Amino acid sequence: MNTAAPAVDDRRAKRNVAVLFFTQAILGAQLPVNIILGGLAGALLADNRALATLPISVMVLLSMFSTLPVSHFMGRFGRKAGFLVGAVAGAIGGMLSTRALLIESFELLLLGAAFTGVYQSTQGYFRFAAADTASPAFKPKAISWVLAGGLLSALIGPEIVRSMGDYFAPVPYAGAYATIVLVNIIGACGIFFLDIPRPPQRAQGAPSGRPLIEILCQPRTVVAIVCAMISYAMMALVMTSTPLAMTDHGFTSNHAADVVRWHVLAMFAPSFITGSLIARFGHVRIIALGLVALGVCSAIALTGTDLHQFYLALVALGLGWNFGFIGGTSLLTTTHTIEEQAKVQGLNDFLVLGLVTAASFSSGALLSLFGWNTVQLAMTPALFVAAAALVWLTTSERRAPRTSPRCLE
Repeated sequence: MNTAAPAVDDRRAKRNVAVLFFTQAILGAQLPVNIILGGLAGALLADNRALATLPISVMVLLSMFSTLPVSHFMGRFGRKAGFLVGAVAGAIGGMLSTRALLIESFELLLLGAAFTGVYQSTQGYFRFAAADTASPAFKPKAISWVLAGGLLSALIGPEIVRSMGDYFAPVPYAGAYATIVLVNIIGACGIFFLDIPRPPQRAQGAPSGRPLIEILCQPRTVVAIVCAMISYAMMALVMTSTPLAMTDHGFTSNHAADVVRWHVLAMFAPSFITGSLIARFGHVRIIALGLVALGVCSAIALTGTDLHQFYLALVALGLGWNFGFIGGTSLLTTTHTIEEQAKVQGLNDFLVLGLVTAASFSSGALLSLFGWNTVQLAMTPALFVAAAALVWLTTSERRAPRTSPRCLE
């Protein structure tokens, strides 16, 4: 008698991964543009230098507050509708930011950053959408391959800054923000090819799976969220202030664009193999590798501020984000059902972006008041917390079956 398990057909999932890879590559180009120029444009328009990185912080803040409504919107109307809303918001953000530079309005720049933040909240669900139609074995690869689209974003975004930043000269940076509008139009075209069914609609008053508190009682859920929060927030803490730190030490915006380009390459290039590494070595080992890389970033940055040290530190930062964040995301998908995904994923991204917002807000102030080394040292407590969480998960899973939904006694 043949007892072999039936083959799993992941053709639909692979098609969706291809579409999401394209949309991630095109729409994701907004991230490096906003990271490179957010602080520089803010410094150009703000009266107080300590507020220079506020556009980046506002973007992250609105992303945080949008993520729960966006998750529930997608739970009701589907991924495609949610991603299209995000592309429209991104285009509006680009238009407002362009206008802000042309009329020298810091307040309008912040409003543009707010719309961009709404877009960013939808982009965060690309990785979860990749897993929606995938088999359990294919999910880690699907998530990492979609995030690999950021590799092209790393090439496109800085090139937009380099080639279009002075299009409206003598007004700097406005041309790059104007190009973001076109980026969103092109990216939106790809979204129409997604084939992800809407989640099953529950009857009025019917429960949506287990209570959230029960899901959060699982050590895996807690550790997945904590490690994703810290991996992303520490990356934001350092990356937000890097362009300003570089100009403080005599480097140009083009130098900063090149460093951010290599940083974003390091964020996404490993994604082609991260899923396979997770499948082979497990979530805990890959997340731990990410935490080590984040620590290496801090150590390199503390050795000096030469150009090669900025390059090496930001590459290590990107690698740390990749392994820590993708590992945490993949781990989270093992903790909930389809009926539970909207509330679990929404809470996860709300908490992740909440800590990212705090890191982003503090980054510019730490740099302005205490210097580049303090930005690096601020990573240490968070990395210890994440490491302790991994140790706790490993210990708890040795004591109890992995599938147990109960809280630890």
